[in-house]
Amino acid sequence: MKFGVVVFPGSNCDADCFYTAEKVLREEVEYIWHQNNHLPAVDALIIPGGFSYGDYLRCGAVARFSNIMPEIVKFAENGRLVLGICNGFQILTEAKLLPGALLRNDSLKFICADVYLKVENNNSPFTNAYQPGEIIKMPVAHGEGNYFCDPETLAGLKNEGRILFTYCGPEGESAAEYNPNGSLANIAGIVNKQGNVLGMMPHPERCAETILGGTDGLTLFNSICGWLRKADSK
Repeated sequence: MKFGVVVFPGSNCDADCFYTAEKVLREEVEYIWHQNNHLPAVDALIIPGGFSYGDYLRCGAVARFSNIMPEIVKFAENGRLVLGICNGFQILTEAKLLPGALLRNDSLKFICADVYLKVENNNSPFTNAYQPGEIIKMPVAHGEGNYFCDPETLAGLKNEGRILFTYCGPEGESAAEYNPNGSLANIAGIVNKQGNVLGMMPHPERCAETILGGTDGLTLFNSICGWLRKADSK
């Protein structure tokens, strides 16, 4: 099994993702520079957080036109797994691999904090190792994590079970006070219609070891590995 970590100018969580794959999961992993015109043979792609191209114009807007993006689109359209974290989520929406957009936080301030999440759907390649409705904790660090989409898109996300994570309280309470950025319907992470592309604002790679304060993020990566192994065995 092999992961690929895509690196843009301004990516700053690429090393964290690489470390998680190599040292924690004990899997093969390779950096993929954004100017490459092809992807190496990998089983899953991670588009990490950071500030690609300095977040000029808007987050992810310039990265959308990097050489590697058409290959990432093809990879996703072929049903392969793509995980976009924070800025990676923003890039995926700009590339139209996921619907909607990430707006400025409603506080207009950068937020760096631990948040509680509810696993809304554990029937996916990214969440199958979680329990249904499980409450987990992950860190967020963003200035533009306020997810927005039109009513029709939101209805589709809800009806099709494509909202994987929502912000909540420690007991699973759904309230504005537990929503760190004003995100519509408390959305923290969504998948595409095929279910193979996940965009999420929280950082699972920052809570993949006990020394970091928790391992709730490791369960997401274990979900990916388990799903890939099961797919390979068929």
